[in-house]
Amino acid sequence: MLAVWIMLASSVAAIKEPYHPAVDQVTLSQCRSKSPNGLMSISSGAPVSITEASTALNQRLLLNNFFLDHMTQQMRERTCTRTVRIKGTVAHGYFEVTHDLSHICRASFLNQIGKRTPVLARFSSGISEKGGSDLKREIRGLALKFYTDEGNFDLLGMNTPMFVINNPVHYVKVMHALRRPPESYLYDPNTFWEMIVKHPESMFAFLMMFADRGIPKTYRHMPGYNIHTMQVVGKDGKTYFVRFHILPTLGIKHMTTAQAQEINFADQDFYTRDLRDSIDKGDFPSWTVKVQIITEEDVLQYGYSFFDITRVIPIKEFPLHPLGKIVLNRNPTNFFAEEDQSAFNPGNLVDGIIGAPDKVFEARRYAYTDAQMYRLGPHAREIPVNCPINVPNSASSDGTDYRSTRQPGLLRIIEEQPYNFDQAREYYEDEIKCGERKRLHETLRLALASTPPSLREKVFHVFSRISQNLVFNVAQGFNTTIAE
Repeated sequence: MLAVWIMLASSVAAIKEPYHPAVDQVTLSQCRSKSPNGLMSISSGAPVSITEASTALNQRLLLNNFFLDHMTQQMRERTCTRTVRIKGTVAHGYFEVTHDLSHICRASFLNQIGKRTPVLARFSSGISEKGGSDLKREIRGLALKFYTDEGNFDLLGMNTPMFVINNPVHYVKVMHALRRPPESYLYDPNTFWEMIVKHPESMFAFLMMFADRGIPKTYRHMPGYNIHTMQVVGKDGKTYFVRFHILPTLGIKHMTTAQAQEINFADQDFYTRDLRDSIDKGDFPSWTVKVQIITEEDVLQYGYSFFDITRVIPIKEFPLHPLGKIVLNRNPTNFFAEEDQSAFNPGNLVDGIIGAPDKVFEARRYAYTDAQMYRLGPHAREIPVNCPINVPNSASSDGTDYRSTRQPGLLRIIEEQPYNFDQAREYYEDEIKCGERKRLHETLRLALASTPPSLREKVFHVFSRISQNLVFNVAQGFNTTIAE
């Protein structure tokens, strides 16, 4: 595990290895375990005989310290599985500042063009389980951990620029609708479509999923969006709001259902293998980090819709500003230690980045912390892959005192019932090209094929709120009369 921690720091050669108690304990443990050839010890450091270490026959097992030590460790060597985004993979790399936006955000890792910060990236499925296929049609995740010189900053995103709901009280119902029901443990499409009917605002994100974006060409062609409008502070103390866009250098590209099925027949781990192979070959994937910038004056003029995570912020009105680039150049050396034990939390923030004022962000800060303490134990943040490389002390490396700069509190907003059919309509009619639109209709018809007519009628009503053309084309093939 020491090697894991050291390799995190090696992504940027200029970063020094700081003192960290957890790491030093590992070093101390390794020193203590060194012993003459032929002498073995258990975790407490006590020596064991060759007999204890080689056989458990004809002796009382409860008196065999070697057996007890190894069995109890084996029983606990695996962590609990994640409850969402279960299947995934990670890669290490760095973030490099390419444009100075310190007047917008004073975070230390953004304060100098050319400055590099080690990064851990995790790509994940939406509903696939361990051992499942990479190639399912679903909403995927891209989480980033920045090991900054002022602690860890975690940026969690998805490959759709909006979320499915804006009320966190409905989150559990939505997740259950996407997963196997406990009574049969067989996927039931009816629960998904019933959720759509109850929360029609979620159809905007799922429209993207059923379109080509639902199956990326590879992880190297997949974008990431933080979905939250984050409140940040500039170097002059002024407040701004930003949405992060992580855009692949290779372009956003996808594959068709038929292509995915063909690849899936040969390799269910296609995305994971492709990412690993490309890095091993030195073909390092990269992404451009851009932000949309909103001022306090913009909020006063347009209202709190900027913070509705079921909506996008129009790029025509609020263009993308380049900030930096992410390059992934190193694969994990121990998948369990670096992927299974990795933990990302939207509450991991640094000076200059305050968080987001919406309730889903507030709920995620609590939920992720609780989930990680349950999954990894109370010391989840002391696991090497989750440890900060640098922690601010009372005095910095150059001898000057470090004092936390005062930050304003999060903006208090009024959140309304979500409405995004106008944006979903614009996406369907203006952004989806003719060929993709035809594939979208076919995919939706296939997804609705096994639902009862009564439920289909309700789903078609949701579609009609987006576009009459959408519901007309999807309803073809079903014995259904569409009301104007």
